[in-house]
Amino acid sequence: MPRPALSRRARLGAATVAALATGTAVFGIGQATAEHSVPRTDKEIPNLTQVQDQIKAYYGDTVTADGRHYASPHSNYARQVRGIEARARGYLAKVLAKSAGRSAEQAKSSKTAKHAKHAIVLDMDDTTLLTYNYELQVGFHFTPESQDKYLESTDMDPVFGMNRLVNWAHDHGAEVFFITGRKEAQREWSVRNLKNVGYGVPLDPTHVFLKNKENPPPYLPCGTNCSTVEYKSGTRRHIESLGYDIVANFGDQYSDLQGGAGNRTFKLPNPMYYLP
Repeated sequence: MPRPALSRRARLGAATVAALATGTAVFGIGQATAEHSVPRTDKEIPNLTQVQDQIKAYYGDTVTADGRHYASPHSNYARQVRGIEARARGYLAKVLAKSAGRSAEQAKSSKTAKHAKHAIVLDMDDTTLLTYNYELQVGFHFTPESQDKYLESTDMDPVFGMNRLVNWAHDHGAEVFFITGRKEAQREWSVRNLKNVGYGVPLDPTHVFLKNKENPPPYLPCGTNCSTVEYKSGTRRHIESLGYDIVANFGDQYSDLQGGAGNRTFKLPNPMYYLP
């Protein structure tokens, strides 16, 4: 998902605040409280280098001979993702099984009542595609230009196991939709990447939604000024208007999940950046 070109310090600082707030990172120092969100002394601010080292350790940083950084499938990040996927699969198995049973009963009945088809919605960056290699390549300093250059030439790895979960859900009757903050001009690269790393689901424009600031769709009343929450929740409501019941919504940012239009949310971990 595209994001403001914050400085490396600002982006890592935001990640640190989020980590400290959830108790996931401890550096043996003080912490600013809600009563004084502006640090009073330097001791309330985690050291930037230590934050970066903690992020690398969490992802199990693996460096190849050509200097590229990859996350390890044996990392704490991968283990945490697998736990979330297991909970999601258990939940979806129950929901989709009920749907299949209901459809069988309807086939035997003369009733013609229609029910909304189950769907799942997923963000792209760090929900289905892992940006870790890109983030390390640019030193945690996102720019639209560097993202374009990377996406045009490089496929991101899938978030560990998410391609299998998505394909499984689709095979068990769920329609799959992607809603990403990536810009419309990045569609071809994004779809290519999803296909190449094993997402075997429909990836046409009716299933993959990208942000089109130049020509926003009429179903978004916020037009060219949509916040992330407005854009994503508005697009989910549009999907629901097409006759779908969104039973699960997956995202790595809380802004991916807020705004309603979805029965249950699953938050993927991402300490690298924060998007309101």
